[in-house]
Order: sequence, then C-alpha cells, then structure tokens
Amino acid sequence: MTHHHPDRADPATPRPFGRLLTAMVSPFSPDGALDLDGAARLAGYLVDEQDNDALVVNGTTGESPTTTDAEKERLIRAVVSAVGDRTRVVAGIGTNDTRHTIELAVAAEKAGAHGLLVVTPYYNKPPQAGLLRHFTAVADATGLPVMLYDIPGRTGTPIATETLVRLAEHDRIVAVKDAKGDLTATSWVTSRTDLAYYSGDDAMTLPLLSVGGIGLVGTSTHLTGALAKQLIEAYERGEVAAARALHQRLLPLFTGIFRTQGTILVKAAMAALGLPAGPVRPPLVDATDAELTQLRRDCADAGLDLPA
Repeated sequence: MTHHHPDRADPATPRPFGRLLTAMVSPFSPDGALDLDGAARLAGYLVDEQDNDALVVNGTTGESPTTTDAEKERLIRAVVSAVGDRTRVVAGIGTNDTRHTIELAVAAEKAGAHGLLVVTPYYNKPPQAGLLRHFTAVADATGLPVMLYDIPGRTGTPIATETLVRLAEHDRIVAVKDAKGDLTATSWVTSRTDLAYYSGDDAMTLPLLSVGGIGLVGTSTHLTGALAKQLIEAYERGEVAAARALHQRLLPLFTGIFRTQGTILVKAAMAALGLPAGPVRPPLVDATDAELTQLRRDCADAGLDLPA
C-alpha cells in the first residue's frame, strides 16, 4: 500500500524530511544478531514519544560499518513496515565505493525507503570532481530524494561549497546533513541554493538555524527528540530566547552523548529505559558503569530522568 505525504520526496518543499530526524541505533539480541522486532518497537518509540518526522536507519549510529548488506535491507523493511505509514524512513547507504553505494541505494528503494542519506566517501579522499561524480551517480540510480552527509571529521574530505552548489542542481539532491562545523561555508551554500540544511551535530542545531538550516538529524534525540523539535519550532516562530533556553537546557546531552562514541551511550540509555538496544558490535565496546553513571548525570543536568 502506498501512503502519500504531501511533502514526501518533493524537491520543491523546503523540508523534504520534516524538521527532526533521529539516526536510529540498530537493536541487536544478546548474541549480537539483528533484532528486527526490537527495531520496530524502537522506531515506534522515536516517532510516537520523541516526535520524529523521519528516521535514519543504517547510519553510523546504526552501526552500518558492521552490518551486512542483507541485514541493512531487512532493517529498512522492518522499520518501514512498523512506522512507514506515518513517518519517512531514510536509509544510510554511503560507502567509499561508488558501485557498492549504488547497489545499496537500489536495494533501499526496493525495501521501501523514502529517502537516502549518502556520506562522503571516506578514507580514500577523492578530489571534488570525484565527489561530484559519486553523488550524481548515486542520485541518478533511484527515484528517491537524497540527503548528502558532509562530515569531514570522519571522512577526511569536506564537500566544497562549489561542489554543493553544483550538486544542488540535481532534481533529487534535496538536503544536506551538515557536520562540517563551518557556519560560514554553510551560509554560502544556503544563500546560493535551496538545499534543506539539517544539523548533523546536535549542539549546532540552533546556530545552524540562524544561517538558514531547517532541522536536525540527531543522536541524543533518542532521549531529547521532543524537546529538540520544540527548539526548532520555537526558533521558526521567532521565539529566539525560548529556543536558546532549550538549547542551553539540552546542551549536557547534546554533547554528553558523545563523551564516548555516540552509539555506545545511546544503546546504554535505551537499555536503561527498557527499550530494545542490546550490545554493540566490535570494534565498539559497551558502556562501562562509569560511563553510564556520567550519562545519568548528563540526563539529570538536562532535566531528564534515566532510571538506574
């Protein structure tokens, strides 16, 4: 059954994926296998209780480096089946191999994804001409709207302003997850294109809104989603002081969730809340008692309760 959302996959809308997305962790069973029932439950919690407009599955937070292509496809199907009638499901498909990325894009479309998140090829450091060809080839491969993911701290390569401006000419390249940490560069892109800019760094949400951003793809939003959405909406209404107050309130979690690798602490938090999460896969390691204690402190500082 096809569900039609008026703003889904329409490149003319300023919010192709809504305002708030969470890069969802992938729940595993105690033995490390993919927990598809858990994924469905967690997706429901993120939509119903944390007010997400869309979910990213198979992002780095979803441990995409250590899940197989077949697991990625099953995860998309499970989440689309659980919440696809009321939220958009965006599939992380980025790799550092254009051919493999295209294969994952086609598989994600077949599995029912509503959009694609495509990270800059990492480690092999392609030049800007290579990035242009890579992103264009991936966008050409399906009918789905594409969000580029610009995170030079992890990939080693920023997407240059001129490259982003050229990519914005593609009908299906509609958004950017911006974790570049360069608001001047971002300002140039938002002033020259109609790309929808989402913060890829929880704590940069408010500053990004001030230069033309429209939302957040978050990690701490497993816990702070409903409040982060309020922050974005307050800013949009012109209630800057209210947005700043929420930013300052949530700062302990916006930053604290990254004291160690974000997935590790999100999974620990979800387990504490009785939600599906399970262990992480190596090379990640599960949170220590000390890390969990600190996370509870960070939650308390943000006015949220994480049960012991």
